[in-house]
Amino acid sequence: MRYSQARQGRVFVIRLEDGDVVHEAVERVAKEEGVRAAAVLAVGGADDGSRLVVGPESDRGLPLNPMQLVLRHAHEVTGTGTLFCDDQDEPILHMHLACGRGDHSVTGCIRSGVRVWRVMEVILFELCDCTARRELEAPLGLKLLQP
Repeated sequence: MRYSQARQGRVFVIRLEDGDVVHEAVERVAKEEGVRAAAVLAVGGADDGSRLVVGPESDRGLPLNPMQLVLRHAHEVTGTGTLFCDDQDEPILHMHLACGRGDHSVTGCIRSGVRVWRVMEVILFELCDCTARRELEAPLGLKLLQP
């Protein structure tokens, strides 16, 4: 386990609009506002055709081969995530959404492209005095949190 300490800074209340790509919009707000680290909550709708990463094909095999699932029809969603800058000082959102329609639900990572259906509400809690960042880490080949 590794950890560091931070303090809470500003809080941003964001309304995403129909068709917005969630991670792109949140990262854009972070970049425009100079947010380098944050905790993120979201609630709203995901549109038909949105893509989620729903796990690796193999539990422990390398290289990673992510499985994707395409949502059919609009889904209700709730999600949580973190945002930290990478070694290029670009904010990167890592968020998972639980998506439900009728009596079916699925949970996954939004990086492959989740589009907003009608509206999504996002609360971004800035973390200040935070040294954590995302760095490319072998052997996974992912930009992982380095507290």
